[in-house]
Amino acid sequence: MFTIDDLADRLAGYLPQDEIQQVKRAFYYAEQAHDGQRRRSGEPYVTHPLAVSNILANMHMDHQSLMAAMLHDVIEDTGVSKAALTKQFGEPVAELVDGVSKLTQITFEDKAVAQAENFQKMVMAMSQDIRVIIVKLADRLHNMRTLGALRPDKKRRIARETLEIYARIAGRLGINTIRVELEDLSFQAIHPMRAERIKRAVSKARGNRRTMIRQVQTSLQNCLDDDGLPGTVIGRQKHLLSIYRKMRDQRKPFAEIMDVFGFRIITDDVDTCYRILGAVHNLYKPVPGRFKDYIAIPKANGYQSLHTTLFGANGMPIEVQIRTREMEAMANNGIAAHWLYKAGQTERPIAAGSHARAREWVRGLLEMQRHAGNPLEFIEHVKNDLFPDDIYVFTPKGDIMELPQGATAVDFAYTVHTDIGNGCIACRIDRHLAPLSTRLESGQTLEIITAPGARPNLAWLSFVVTAKARSAIRHALKNQQRTESIQLGRRLLNKALADYETSLEELPDGRLPRVLEEFELKHADDLLESIGLGTRMAYAVARRLTESPADDTLSSDIGGPMEGPVVISGTEGMVISFARCCHPLPGDPVIGHLSVGKGIVVHRLDCRNLDELKRDDPDKLFSLEWSPEISGDFPVGLRIEMETRRGLVAELASLVTDADANIERIGIEERDVRLSIVNLTLAVRDRVHLARIIKRIRNLPHVGKIHRVRN
Repeated sequence: MFTIDDLADRLAGYLPQDEIQQVKRAFYYAEQAHDGQRRRSGEPYVTHPLAVSNILANMHMDHQSLMAAMLHDVIEDTGVSKAALTKQFGEPVAELVDGVSKLTQITFEDKAVAQAENFQKMVMAMSQDIRVIIVKLADRLHNMRTLGALRPDKKRRIARETLEIYARIAGRLGINTIRVELEDLSFQAIHPMRAERIKRAVSKARGNRRTMIRQVQTSLQNCLDDDGLPGTVIGRQKHLLSIYRKMRDQRKPFAEIMDVFGFRIITDDVDTCYRILGAVHNLYKPVPGRFKDYIAIPKANGYQSLHTTLFGANGMPIEVQIRTREMEAMANNGIAAHWLYKAGQTERPIAAGSHARAREWVRGLLEMQRHAGNPLEFIEHVKNDLFPDDIYVFTPKGDIMELPQGATAVDFAYTVHTDIGNGCIACRIDRHLAPLSTRLESGQTLEIITAPGARPNLAWLSFVVTAKARSAIRHALKNQQRTESIQLGRRLLNKALADYETSLEELPDGRLPRVLEEFELKHADDLLESIGLGTRMAYAVARRLTESPADDTLSSDIGGPMEGPVVISGTEGMVISFARCCHPLPGDPVIGHLSVGKGIVVHRLDCRNLDELKRDDPDKLFSLEWSPEISGDFPVGLRIEMETRRGLVAELASLVTDADANIERIGIEERDVRLSIVNLTLAVRDRVHLARIIKRIRNLPHVGKIHRVRN
């Protein structure tokens, strides 16, 4: 059984004696605090924090991280407070322990919300000290190693959470040894039978191919020795989940996946890496398009290596990774390599760079957390952000930006800065104008064009892939909708108050606060927003605001709509929308319907759907009129009867374009051999513009009837 003395012996290899004594003191404190507690397996509880500390010792973590690992369950599972830990072990250790501890004082609606809240709390702690997540990963790794004592359903739930969140975080921070083990343990818990079958097949295949592997390894090593290149060739094993995913995603049998031989060559410096690459390409022919240089352009987690695939004897594929010893340590320990080198008092640039990248990533998480509407939305953003494949694009100044596969120009803009994303209106890719929805490719140079007053578009959410862009767009749209709802609510309320010969600004002192209190609202903006979104009626609120304070009974929301039409200019954004059933145009007689959550929906006065609204919701209808300064394009439908002939669509498109309008949609129905019905949806400015287009279409030969689509 592993003991504290065994751990102390291991720590003696890289920690001074006084720090080892502090780790031992934390162990004895935890042992006393957890006295009488046992794990599901029946072992004393203190064996868990001791095992977690041992995992961190493998990564050469500092003594404070090891102390926090010893004490990480003390706040949650015993009566010890954070203040007591601060007094005993100092503030840094107490903050680490608190960051790893779960939220135990709050009751949650369900497990998903609890897990999301816990992760949010951990992100806040990570922003103060990145070691929090390393201790948490070690804690989760030991829990996964000892899942056997739990119920099958609980095993699967914990394994799924580990796979979706913690294994991805370990990968994002470059801690490959923990990532691989977490993935394999999760796979074995979720699909035990599949994992066992793959494990047996791997063992059998490895035994059958031992001679072939030895031959390839010997030939690679001889190649290096002949050229006088220092390097060690080692075999690289695929882990279970990697094999399973390739079989599933690539639809390949096990034999084809195991036919690929993997080797790693470890050398002294970067220059030798490239010389070894040339040597192995002389030994075996390289597979075109399969070379990747992660030394010149490292991955987001700091990973660096040269990757190449070769045609071996009999066409057998050989995957080779070439890296330095520092890169190997970085690949295995990731951000933890920062402390590995600090332990020797010589921090390597590669480890320092990884630490800086990790802190940048955590800063990005904090920004997402501020923008997210709730914990579940935030955790979904985090899952989307832990992407496996990257592309590399350039700013106009030549800086490299890393983005996930499938990213667009909008993702790039938000990666540069949230304000750039919110204000972007167009982009240039390799100096050519391109749509903002264009999928980017590695090596492209991007320039974002912004405009003052520009705002994000709801349609962007359908094509952005980065979590930062998605959360920032949602946040901006929420604020935009609130601002526009408040403005509309103010207009509607002042219109209603005009019937009482007053306005919002002229109300007696104390009248508005009294009504806000009765409605259980904190701010006047909340009241105006609810009016703009249609959840409260302006005339009912106006009546209550003008009633005598002596009348303490709240009026019910009944009564007639306000007198006089509301003027609309078309610039109200998200709180004024135009009904798709009748496509109203400036110049048409219109009426407004206050729809809950949407604001005002504008209908034509002759719209058939109004009959139902007048019957079911008459109090939410009121008259509107168009502003003389209205601008913009409005959709309208036309139904045209024409003789069937070649070039029909091209002729119509040319005519509409010449009339300064756009075709949004076109469809053709053949009524018989000689007659076709053309259904056009156009974007026009107003009724006059539409009349001019209809007149031009009538002048075309072989055109019969033209109808504007009413409903």
